Amino acid sequence: MLQRWSDDWLDPILHEEERVEPFPAEVRAARWLGGAGADDVRITRLEERLGRRLPPSYREFLQTTDGWLNTTTEIDRLLPAGEVGWTRDLEPGMVTWTQDTTLKISHTPDATATYLLNPNVVTAEGEWEAWYVAHWIDVVIRYRSFWDLMNCEYDSFRLAE
Repeated sequence: MLQRWSDDWLDPILHEEERVEPFPAEVRAARWLGGAGADDVRITRLEERLGRRLPPSYREFLQTTDGWLNTTTEIDRLLPAGEVGWTRDLEPGMVTWTQDTTLKISHTPDATATYLLNPNVVTAEGEWEAWYVAHWIDVVIRYRSFWDLMNCEYDSFRLAE
């Protein structure tokens, strides 16, 4: 799915013109919006810093690519492991309308939309509930897992074509 997402975004006719700036030349040449995957040491360091084991689908994402450029026009990037952190630490002002225990995994410069993981709602498989939060909607859109959130975001991205 990530490779298809990269290919779709990088198609100059379909989506790249939606960006304020084109993707960097090295991203376009590689046809990949991510980077190298995080190794086990980097992921373990993140888990130790958080005091929790990451949910399986998010952990697999970081192993595949340690960060990601634009999922949609609203989300600027998914953070690399070294920048992920608790919402209360990274965006204290956001805590007033989210729980302070959520994990902030994305960044948008104007903070209008973000992805959060909620470790208070965990499936039997160890997946944390994933949230999409945006200032223009009155509710938190909840997903069973990071994987479900990403699939839904990819579907909405594709519908914009």
